[in-house]
Amino acid sequence: MDAQKSGIRQQLEALAAQGKIGARQIEKLLALTTSGFCYHNHWGVGRITTMDVVLARFSIDFPNKPGHHMDLSFAAESLKPLGRDHIYVRKIVNMDELRQMAALNHLELIKLVLKSLGGKATLEQIQKILVPDVIGDDWRKWWEAARMEIKKDGHFVIPAKKTDPIVYNEVEISLQDRLMADFRAAKGLKARLAIAAELVKNLPELTDPKSAAGEAINTLNSEIATHQRTQPATALEAIFVRDDLRSASGLPPVEGEVTAGDIWTQPDLKVAELFEQVPATKHRRMLQSFCQFNPDNWHVAILNSLNTASAKLVSELARVLIQNDHLNELKETLARLISQHQASSELLLWLARERSDTFADILGPEVFRAMLSAIERDQFNERKANKLRDFILSDQSLLVELIGTADIDVIKDLTRALQLSPSFDDMDKRSLLARIVKSYPVIQTLITGEQTARQETHLIVSWTSLERRRQEYNELVQKKIPANSREIAIARSYGDLRENHEYKAAKEMQKLLMNRKAELEEQLLRARGTDFSNVKGDVVSVGTRVRVSETATSQSETFTILGAWDSDPEQNIISYLTPIAQALIGHGVGDEVEFEFHGGVKRYKIEHIAPVFQPAAPLVVPETAPSAPVASASESTGQTTAIAGPATSTPEAPAAPMEASAPAPTEPAADLPPPQLNPPSGSAA
Repeated sequence: MDAQKSGIRQQLEALAAQGKIGARQIEKLLALTTSGFCYHNHWGVGRITTMDVVLARFSIDFPNKPGHHMDLSFAAESLKPLGRDHIYVRKIVNMDELRQMAALNHLELIKLVLKSLGGKATLEQIQKILVPDVIGDDWRKWWEAARMEIKKDGHFVIPAKKTDPIVYNEVEISLQDRLMADFRAAKGLKARLAIAAELVKNLPELTDPKSAAGEAINTLNSEIATHQRTQPATALEAIFVRDDLRSASGLPPVEGEVTAGDIWTQPDLKVAELFEQVPATKHRRMLQSFCQFNPDNWHVAILNSLNTASAKLVSELARVLIQNDHLNELKETLARLISQHQASSELLLWLARERSDTFADILGPEVFRAMLSAIERDQFNERKANKLRDFILSDQSLLVELIGTADIDVIKDLTRALQLSPSFDDMDKRSLLARIVKSYPVIQTLITGEQTARQETHLIVSWTSLERRRQEYNELVQKKIPANSREIAIARSYGDLRENHEYKAAKEMQKLLMNRKAELEEQLLRARGTDFSNVKGDVVSVGTRVRVSETATSQSETFTILGAWDSDPEQNIISYLTPIAQALIGHGVGDEVEFEFHGGVKRYKIEHIAPVFQPAAPLVVPETAPSAPVASASESTGQTTAIAGPATSTPEAPAAPMEASAPAPTEPAADLPPPQLNPPSGSAA
């Protein structure tokens, strides 16, 4: 080997004499040639296969550049020689041996990596080298096992911060010496807390745990006293760690030391602000401590802190309130802040994420209004505003659930508020409005400013059928939709919505219920109730009974033409919207009419017309469902006579029905039996 190395040196010296390489490059090139492996910053690890002394160049196999030629002078400046024991070389030469080492000897593998990288490396660097070539399985599980071994070995130093490097020392240092050295060298109370927490975890492994704990406790006590008023959150964290050290080591309290109670009872202490200054993992313990030292008014302080806390902290605060039977106060506070549009973005973000059955009576359209106000209020605090805005946009079901039980007027107001809100750009507004329209198609006209012919046309209906539709609507919004919302909340609590069949089924039912709700609202807005008492009987109109004979067979039939929802085929009662009714309306006795029937044409001759009398409008009309004006049967000719209020051509502002007195009954024709139509309960005969 020495002879070979000597021969290579002579060749390199000859090249230097010829001016092909620099004299100072000889040692570097000799190291590269001897090791046979190199590292390039861009191309990675390479194997030097040949050195051509005639052309003064290497031939190197890089991972993506096999057989690459490189001038010796350039190689001396750009390549780093790698020894045979380097981790990069070992991965090329003997990968199986490394994999066996990873399975059986964690410490040796970590030691190899660290020594290859100059004695220290971050966890990220170690992972990048070993995964997936050497360690193909669960890296986290492997590292946890290796970390436990490393902590017990005195050659390794594991830093408190994950971003700091792990260090390998040739000389072994005891765990206690390492931790105490780090504790003494730490700058500031925050840094010492991290080391003190490690002391707590490793106290049983130390050679003299009482000595180490005692020194740490005395140091912490000294710093807690100086931080008590200026940095109460840090002081409180230190108190918790100090108490843990004392508990683990069995040492008694020090007389006069600052306690958690001293922190919590300080005047003008801002509880929520203090909580926000500590990691979320410590919120629960801090809450327990706060409640312990404020047994009488802790819940009042927590309720007052809700609107200034982050969403994560609100979750903990709410949990403590609920567990200690303060749910009603929590809901009252939420309802007040929401109704006054004072709820913070973070509080509303927590409520939107929570959406449990516990808060079903609070979650409604007013929450969305409060969200718009909060986002507008936080327009100069992009971080807060963006979190809530992004959640509203990303959660496809949130808006639909919030407006699920609202009536159409509230939905219209919300739609206008969203359209005018500066909180969302045009694209996001369109996305949110599309969700509203999907549940409430009638809102489409408000968004587009267009009116369809169907929406402009009123529906003439009897009071009985109108009452039935109202009852269906009321049952839908008061029972079925709330019950479905509870089912969704319960199903969501099961987790993993992708495989949650109960959640999917409940959401499908929600879609059906919301579509039916929108359909009923549109119908009720267009509906005009009538008792058919103003029908004259000289021509066929809504509210008349007509006897006709088919011209082809002379067969006689009697039809009662009533409102849009009054059809009863068994009694020959038909809606005025049916083809046969539309063909008959406007014609008198003796007229012949024809209409298409099952692909053919039927021709009828009108023999007799008589009005149908139905008692007057109801005295009381339920207010839950959209109100419908009273209309006369003359609407069948396109005229709208609103008895209870002004006529309208659009459903946006229908007049409310009012009590109406019925005229004297019209005597029905003797040969035409009256239809069985009963007025709704509460109507006046």
